[in-house]
Amino acid sequence: MRVLFVCSGNICRSPLGAQLLVARLGQDAPAFVVESAGTIADDDAPMDGAAAEQSLRLGGAPSSHRSRYLTAPIVESADLVLTAERSHRAAVVSLAPRATKRAFTIKQFARVLDGLEPGDLAGVDSGAALVERIARLRGAVAPPADPADDDVDDPYRRSEDTHRRVADEIDAAVGSIADALRAVR
Repeated sequence: MRVLFVCSGNICRSPLGAQLLVARLGQDAPAFVVESAGTIADDDAPMDGAAAEQSLRLGGAPSSHRSRYLTAPIVESADLVLTAERSHRAAVVSLAPRATKRAFTIKQFARVLDGLEPGDLAGVDSGAALVERIARLRGAVAPPADPADDDVDDPYRRSEDTHRRVADEIDAAVGSIADALRAVR
């Protein structure tokens, strides 16, 4: 299964999400291809230093990351697209309209997972089936009062506290996602 994380520059949020998902998947990580890209990324930039520190703090491995610009073929090859913001999801869908059912914000996918009833995932036995079920049930879980609550703030060039808060938000969401992916592997 191929999981794609998307943000703007591909130097903070999306590589952090990808690295934390790999870390949370643990021994199951080799069963997944986890990657990232950015809607306005310059190709081949290293991860932002403050974001890399947060990745290390939470068990990620930022040293080999190099940014890349999001393209339609990248989106089309992904089985699940997790974006930092709703605007990134819109960019993903504009590049590859068929991705609409497999593109979510990171926090939205986790929120829907966490809001499901125990039987809602009965019979789900693959990553593709999980994504399809979450897409079908996303309307069954109450949305946040403020739609912006499904977005992850951009910490670029902001304080260490902001980077830590953003990293913790991503890590919490990715933890739920990793648990669900491991369960259907």
